[in-house]
Amino acid sequence: MPVVPMKDILDRALADRYGVGAFNIVNDLSIEAVLAAAVEERAPVILQTSVKTVKMYGRRQLFEIFQALVRDVDVPVTLHLDHCPDRTVISDCLAGGWNSVLFDAHELDVAENLRQTTEVVAQARRTGAHVEGEIEGIQGVEDDVGSDEASRIQSLEVAVDFIKHTGVDCFAPAIGNAHGQYRQAPTLDAQRVSDLVAATGVPMALHGGTGLSDEQFTDLIARGCAKVNISTALKESYLRSSLAHLKEAEERGKWDPPALFRQQRAAVVAMARAHIRLFGGAGRAW
Repeated sequence: MPVVPMKDILDRALADRYGVGAFNIVNDLSIEAVLAAAVEERAPVILQTSVKTVKMYGRRQLFEIFQALVRDVDVPVTLHLDHCPDRTVISDCLAGGWNSVLFDAHELDVAENLRQTTEVVAQARRTGAHVEGEIEGIQGVEDDVGSDEASRIQSLEVAVDFIKHTGVDCFAPAIGNAHGQYRQAPTLDAQRVSDLVAATGVPMALHGGTGLSDEQFTDLIARGCAKVNISTALKESYLRSSLAHLKEAEERGKWDPPALFRQQRAAVVAMARAHIRLFGGAGRAW
């Protein structure tokens, strides 16, 4: 099985300044489609699960689906728990085989966030897993987590202190990015990424990737965003392809579920391959 630690994937990406696509999967079809895209592009990939998806399937069943689908894949893969404020779910996923977790404690004050994140890092180390940290909420609601209100941006010194004292392996800075579709072109504080990487040597995670321009992606990856989250684009590809197929099926009066699944899969594969190429991840498998 090609499952590798998140740190191995991200440290290589940071050193060579390419981005690894971190796709928020929603079911077995989307898992298989993203893996197929990674294999076709010979790229490392991160499969992300929201807390909502973990609870929908149940941790054990979701991990068993992942295991079955990744078994014959020959590119590096990591299984990551995205935006989780619930330490019970974090503990369950770490015990159940997840390679990394994002402990999203941005609603706590920084001191308490630091204290608890340090505990999560120590817990993750016991299973060989890694941790992404966050002190500012990324604007927008994703899978029932988050807020449409912008969080207070902490100083560079506070963020660097958090990274160094917690020992997180990846950090998600707020730089004007947002979950979901942007209502207008975002103005990003790209320099903050450069400053954080220069001060810590830790790879950054870019959240709210769907809707950024190719130039913004390229610039942020070059500055050290080694992990690039894609969630909305996957959901839209999956559901828009479903809608198109179902409209055609209704018009023709022909209902064929396997044909629907093929169309959904093709849309997700195409979306994932396009992002992998854009991020510079193609051909980076080892």
